[in-house]
Amino acid sequence: MARPDLAASVEAVLSDRASAPRLSLPGTCSAEDKYKIWMRHRYNDCVECLSELLGHDSFRVKESSLCTLMKFVEVEAECPLVAQQWKGGVAFPHHLLKVVVNGLIPIHEDASLLISRFQEYMEYDDVRYFVMKAVTESIGQVMQKTKERPLPFYQQNVFSLISPINMPNKERDMVKFMVKQDNQKEWKVSKLQAHKQAFERMWLTFLKHQLPSGLYKKVLVILHDSILPHMNEPTLMIDFLTVAYGVGGAISLLALNGLFILIHQHNLEYPDFYKKLYSLLDPSIYHVKYRARFFHLADLFLSSSHLPAYLVAAFIKRLSRLALTAPPEALLMVIPFICNLFRRHPACKVLMHRPNGPQDLSEDPYIMEQEEPSESRALESSLWEIQSLQNHYHPDVAQAAAILNQSLSEIEDDISGLLELSASELFDKEIKKTSANVPLEFEQVRGLFGKKNDIFAEHFALD
Repeated sequence: MARPDLAASVEAVLSDRASAPRLSLPGTCSAEDKYKIWMRHRYNDCVECLSELLGHDSFRVKESSLCTLMKFVEVEAECPLVAQQWKGGVAFPHHLLKVVVNGLIPIHEDASLLISRFQEYMEYDDVRYFVMKAVTESIGQVMQKTKERPLPFYQQNVFSLISPINMPNKERDMVKFMVKQDNQKEWKVSKLQAHKQAFERMWLTFLKHQLPSGLYKKVLVILHDSILPHMNEPTLMIDFLTVAYGVGGAISLLALNGLFILIHQHNLEYPDFYKKLYSLLDPSIYHVKYRARFFHLADLFLSSSHLPAYLVAAFIKRLSRLALTAPPEALLMVIPFICNLFRRHPACKVLMHRPNGPQDLSEDPYIMEQEEPSESRALESSLWEIQSLQNHYHPDVAQAAAILNQSLSEIEDDISGLLELSASELFDKEIKKTSANVPLEFEQVRGLFGKKNDIFAEHFALD
């Protein structure tokens, strides 16, 4: 039974069309044919009415319209309106599903709530396949009309629709179809390769257009888990990742994560990868909210023991130099991080054991402004910066920096618990410490200045 608000909305739309010119039917048609043609037009009017109601102000109306249209898709798949052109063909009402998809991704409003309601239908393998093809076609048409200008609402709606897509890993996992046929195995939609092609084309079409900055982050966060593993040619993402790196900030870092995966797992040649990572090291890395993710990824990127010593030394020196202005919570993380780099690359320990090396900035041969790590002269320097941190005002930082005076163990420090360390957690830890009472003055203060036989004490009191 239709909901009252939906029924009223449908009645209002149909009443507006009552005065529309009626289609004249051919006089040679039989009464039955005329009736079928008339019913077909009424069905089309109903579908058009429901598609308009997908943009209604009331969510209940939108939801009812969506469910009704998807019921039409299911019924029309079982009872096709158009006869098959060849024997054994499988009919799917992809044109009707395209109407639904267009209603889910409007240009001027957020449809995330309605899209979340639609996700239950994406569990059907055939529905998911034709949704991906419809989204690809819609992106091409909409973005062409806007002359490549970003459309925040539209692109966010598209992302909300396609990002939760759960692709099957094996062809035998594709068993849930809305349309069931005897020749199911011969149907193109039942092939995993066809799904991967549609999935890849959809994402490439979406990502080739300029995105709002917020969307760049959302895409890059799921890229390595939800997108690259299901593409036939993951290296086709190189253009998008290169553009994303040029945006700067956290987006550049996340883009480097995707590039690293392509290099490590798909043999992509990208010679400037570590140079770009090195250029991201600036004073902000110790203060921004994505600090934990940055050092998690940096730890991953620098995990290989085959990296040249000059490169690792350049990273150690720049991190140490930037540490001079870092807050305590960041220092408690970066000092163990640097120690782990020494454990992986013993050739860099020359920075620790150079007694006659530079003692301050004026004597340091390291060139901080040099963008090329190989020309920074890091291996000629020493870690006087960490030596300076041994006099830090925070006792935990001073104690952590003092570890470089000792012989490092072979076991790496686990920094996972330090990545998210905040100033408030550090403060809470300090105030919970218990300390014994320490006498601060053996003689009671007397007078204004506290001196013995103070003349002011005879005339002034501190009460």
